[in-house]
This record gives sequence, structure tokens and C-alpha cells, in this order.
Amino acid sequence: MLVLLPPSETKSDGGRGKPLDLGELSMPKLTATRDALVQAVVDLAADPEASAMALGLTAGQFDEIDRNTKLWTSPTRPALERYTGVLFDALDAKSFTRVQKSKAYARLAIGSALFGAVRPADPIPAYRLSGGSKLPGFGTLGSLWKPDLTDALIDEADGGLVVDLRSGTYQQLGRVPGAVIATVLTEAPNGTRSVVSHFNKHHKGLLARALVISRAEPTDVRGVARVAAKAGLRVEVASKSELIVLT
Repeated sequence: MLVLLPPSETKSDGGRGKPLDLGELSMPKLTATRDALVQAVVDLAADPEASAMALGLTAGQFDEIDRNTKLWTSPTRPALERYTGVLFDALDAKSFTRVQKSKAYARLAIGSALFGAVRPADPIPAYRLSGGSKLPGFGTLGSLWKPDLTDALIDEADGGLVVDLRSGTYQQLGRVPGAVIATVLTEAPNGTRSVVSHFNKHHKGLLARALVISRAEPTDVRGVARVAAKAGLRVEVASKSELIVLT
């Protein structure tokens, strides 16, 4: 089973790892695109105004541009420690036992606009690039990553079930045919349901945690639903490729 997580805009600083070496990242068939994008982001950072416009940054976020100037030279840390925010708080990787951490490294992958996707142990620097960003001289990021990212993720799954918890923007960078997706809905007292944002990330983090620490190895959406329900989540099977999580 491969569980795909979305990245986060917020990332931890620093790290103890040596500078970025693309050869050390998982999914080597993505190396050429990674190299082109990293260099493009570094080059763009030399022009703060153009960089802010391309990345959708405000005046108070110019430190993100400074991060991008140092992509080749700043220290790295494992991807699972680099990404922060609501989903990763709910995943709570810091609390994993040694066995659970080993499962996380085997079962998780994290989508990335800059790297396509990374595994939890992959050493990466702090950076800023969103799935919807448009870099000067490039097409959309989706056009850059397709079809290599799809092929790489299929290879990583190695015939097992893929549970794709990425947002739509990141799914478009490289869709995985047959993957199970999760839709988080809030149910009002009158029975009406609506899509949520904050709780979407929180509950996807809880679902990812349940799938990581479970002894089960789901092979279909019903298996995923059983793991989720056992972890205390309220879920419904909408179709063979969609699980609904209710808050």
C-alpha cells in the first residue's frame, strides 16, 4: 500500500543533512525534471519581485524567496520532518514507535511541486513552490510532471493499493489510475453535508496515521474503510475509488 500525502506550504527550517543531492532522492526517473525546476526556482529568486509574483507571495513572505536562493546549498532534513501544518500535526510522526516509523517510511509518499513526490526519508531543503505556481519560461507544472510522475508513483506502489490523499492541484501533477481518494465532509444537524478545508487536512492526517500504524494491508476501499473505522473515524464507502470521511 502506498499512501500519498499533500505537501504543506509551511516547512521547518534548518536541518543537519548535507546540501541537496538529487541522486539521493527516491524515484530517480524524476531527476531531470527536479534538476530543471530547482535551478529555475533558484534563478527566479535572484529577482525578488518576479519571484513573489510567480509564487503568489505577499510582502511579509519574502523570507520564502531567501530560502529558494539557497536550494543547492542549505542543509536538508528528511521530508517527513520538513513538512509541517495541520495534516502533519494530525499524522503526528514524532510519536511513532520504531516499528511505526518503519511502516511510515515504507507506506508514505508526499507530493511536491518541486520534486514531484518524495519518500519520508528523502533529504530535502526548505523551499517554496506550490502546485499552481507558474514559472517564467515553463508551462504549467502539470505539463512538466506528466507522465513521468504517474509512472514513478505506479512503480513505487509496486502493484499495491494507492490511497491518494493529495489535493486536486497535486493530483493533477500525476494521477494514479485506480487510486482510492478520500473526501472529507461536515454533516450538519439537519443532515446536509458540505466540503470543509481545515478539517479536511486534519482528518486526512488522522486517516494517514491510521493506515501507517495498522497491521492490516488494505487492498481496496473497503479495507481502507475498516482501518479508518477501527481508528475511530466515521467513514462511508461512496464507490470503489472513494471513501467519505465525516466530521
